[in-house]
Amino acid sequence: MNASTAIKEIHCESALNKLKRQVPYGWDLNLYHGCSHACQYCYAIYSHQYLNAAGFYDDIYVKTNIAEQLERELSAPGWKREVINIGGVTDSYQSAEEQYQLMPQILKLLIKYKTPAIISTKSTLILRDFDLIDELSHITYINVAATITTMDEEVRKKIEPGSAPSQDRFDMLKQFSKTNASIGLHVMPIIPFLTDSRENFEALCRSAKESAVHYLLPGTLYLRGETRKVFFDFIGRSYPELLPRLQAMYASGGADKEYKNRLYLMVNELRDRYGISSSYTKPMREKMHK
Repeated sequence: MNASTAIKEIHCESALNKLKRQVPYGWDLNLYHGCSHACQYCYAIYSHQYLNAAGFYDDIYVKTNIAEQLERELSAPGWKREVINIGGVTDSYQSAEEQYQLMPQILKLLIKYKTPAIISTKSTLILRDFDLIDELSHITYINVAATITTMDEEVRKKIEPGSAPSQDRFDMLKQFSKTNASIGLHVMPIIPFLTDSRENFEALCRSAKESAVHYLLPGTLYLRGETRKVFFDFIGRSYPELLPRLQAMYASGGADKEYKNRLYLMVNELRDRYGISSSYTKPMREKMHK
C-alpha cells in the first residue's frame, strides 16, 4: 500500500454473491472493496461508485465480519458445496490482507465444510497459507492461479504497480504445484502493442512449463465505463505513442475479430508446443466427480 491508501472497515450482510451463470462456478466471494494492486486496466473500477469512495486504488474497504457470514451460509442445510470463486472482483491477497488475515479464516471454513474454490492472485502473500491450501487440496477441488500479463518488469511496474514481480508469481505457482491443487496461469488482459508480442508469450509459456502450470487461459483487453477512461489516461501518460493506435482499435469495447483470431492462433501454437492445457474445467470435473 502507498501512503495515500485509506483502509475502512465495514460489515457485510452476506459473504457469497450468486452469479447469473452456474458454470464453471456460480458464486463469488470478495473480502475487500477496492484493490491496492492498482492495475491500470482493472474492469472492477465501476464497483466503487456504489460506495461514494474517492478511488478504487486508494480507498480499501475491509469486510471484517465476512468469515462469520460465510460460515452461516456454508452451514445452511441448502448449501450444495458448489465451487466458489474467491477474489473475482478484488484480489484477496492484496496488501491489506497482511494486516487483516481474513483468508486463513476463509480457508479453514472451506476445509470444515469441504467446499471447492478457485483463487486467482497477483500476490505472493498466498504462500503464507500454503499449509491450509495443501490440506484443502486433499479434501476437494482447489484451483490456485496467478494472473500474469507480461515478463517485462518495466512494463509490469507501470501497468500493475502494486503487484508482485512476474517471476515471483511463477515461483509461487511452482510451490503450489507440490500440493494437490490445480495450477493455472491467467494471461488477462492481453494489451495490444504492449503485451501481445510473440516474445512475451514465449517467455510466459516457458516460465509456465518450468512452474508445472496445468493450464493457461488468455483473454484480450476489453474497455468500458470508467475503466476505459482510466486506461486511456494511463496510456497517454506512459505510452503516448500507442494512444492513437489503441483508440482506433478500441473505438468500441473490444478488439476486432481478425486481431483476436491471429492472437489466439499464436497462443494456441505456443501452448501446444510447451504442453500446457487450455482447459481448467477438466481437473475440476475429475476432482468433483470422484
